[in-house]
Amino acid sequence: MSARNPTQVLADDTKEEKGSNARLSAFLGAIAISDLVKTTLGPQGMDKILQPAGTGPVQITNDGATILKSIQVDNPAAKILVDISKTQDDEVGDGTTSVCVLAGELLREAEKLVAQKIHPQIIVQGWRLALEAARNALTAATLDRSADPEVFRQDLLNIAKTTLSSKLLNQDKEFFARLAVDAVMRLKGGALDLIQIIKKPGGTLRDSELAPGFILDKKFGVGQPKRIENARVLIANTQMDNDKIKIFGASVQTSNMTVTSEVEKAERDRMMAKCEKILAYQPNVFINRQLIYNLPEQFFADHGVAAIEHADFDGIERLSKVLRGDIISTFDNPGSAVLGTCELVDEIMIGEDKVIRFSGVAAGEACTIVLRGSSSHILEEADRSLHDALCVLSETLKETRIVFGGGCSEMLMAQAVEQAAATTPGKKAIAMQSFAHALRQIPNIICDNAGFDAAELCSMLRAEHANGSRFAGIDVRTGITGNMMELGITESFKVKQQVLLSAAEAAEMIVRVDEIIQMAPRQRQADPRMG
Repeated sequence: MSARNPTQVLADDTKEEKGSNARLSAFLGAIAISDLVKTTLGPQGMDKILQPAGTGPVQITNDGATILKSIQVDNPAAKILVDISKTQDDEVGDGTTSVCVLAGELLREAEKLVAQKIHPQIIVQGWRLALEAARNALTAATLDRSADPEVFRQDLLNIAKTTLSSKLLNQDKEFFARLAVDAVMRLKGGALDLIQIIKKPGGTLRDSELAPGFILDKKFGVGQPKRIENARVLIANTQMDNDKIKIFGASVQTSNMTVTSEVEKAERDRMMAKCEKILAYQPNVFINRQLIYNLPEQFFADHGVAAIEHADFDGIERLSKVLRGDIISTFDNPGSAVLGTCELVDEIMIGEDKVIRFSGVAAGEACTIVLRGSSSHILEEADRSLHDALCVLSETLKETRIVFGGGCSEMLMAQAVEQAAATTPGKKAIAMQSFAHALRQIPNIICDNAGFDAAELCSMLRAEHANGSRFAGIDVRTGITGNMMELGITESFKVKQQVLLSAAEAAEMIVRVDEIIQMAPRQRQADPRMG
């Protein structure tokens, strides 16, 4: 009886896929995401135009994290790849495309193994052995030259150039690599928040510059001092309009104009009392995140205090760290707050815009990168490219080991995995060989994107590594193999390791899937008040 009428457990609108169908759906979704960003990999990768559904700005980029977080994904396995790309961006700032491509290639190999009736658990066990062998080979191939400052600085420059070579700034990578290294070396291990990047249209990319101190993209109010020495800066997030009633829908009704003028006078008096409390802190520069109306602005000008309004929240957060001051919202206890300090606050021109410069700040390592460019699209992409380089350099200062790019590291890891597979019995060896094949696809894709004969170059590269050339890789400028150490094609060990670990973990998670359950949408209840 129960066999003819099985018990229904899931809701009516719930969709369910099991077994091979679920696994195939997961593989196809993840591989599709990998193929989407595959053509952006490497120094000769192509760009994508991201056009929003509404009226937002169009983006032109080849940054994997930017592409993936801008698209709407429905497949659950594809969402896993989007998430690991975001994690890669948050952790080390670069390698967002590589991690998706490697995970996709692993799943492409897994699809072939499942078709050969190899159980997913066997695949996972083989991959774990392969991951251990690849990680050990990558660690053994590292170099640490941080003991020599000059050599280490050259390594940092090479890492920055390698990172920028696949970005918009490729043509000016020498210039921007030096700019990024100078900015990061100023930090002396400090947080990247102390580096401010502002974008100003006009000029060319090579007109960009690194300026010491902090530049705020605002200007002083009318009639206020434009130069303040030995500045005491009060940073606030408070309402500086008239203190009106802030309750939604509330209104004040008066019987005559006399009462109206009394209400307005009370509002002015409350605002003037607030301004007097602010003056009790004895600042000579007042920066507020919110608007400053004419009455308090004139009051500050009369008392020699420069007022800056509507500073964005990220700007005042960073300014607070740079000036070592507190962000204040209430002004009842002047002795408890710490005001920011700097030697000079003045107004300067960048292009056709006025900005405010803070020189001699408390955090002396702080600096500002001023990006110039012919259009907003170029500036946005240059900002993303430079941010990736700064993140990678910052991580390299913490983990000073380096590895070599151009497919060199992937070939070394693949070779180590194949050697380990040769001594591993059973079907796990087949899974390990598939892991090595997926690693070799990275230099293959780099060659394809550059328009070279991938099969010829990668077979040559494989032969060189088999003959003991540990530093051999693909030189995309000439289309032949070369010595990566001599060419200076260097990458951060932490970035490369994170790509390997994240891609393997994501692929393993997807391979283990044997059922996809799509929950029924929550039904909306009709509002009885609507009749």
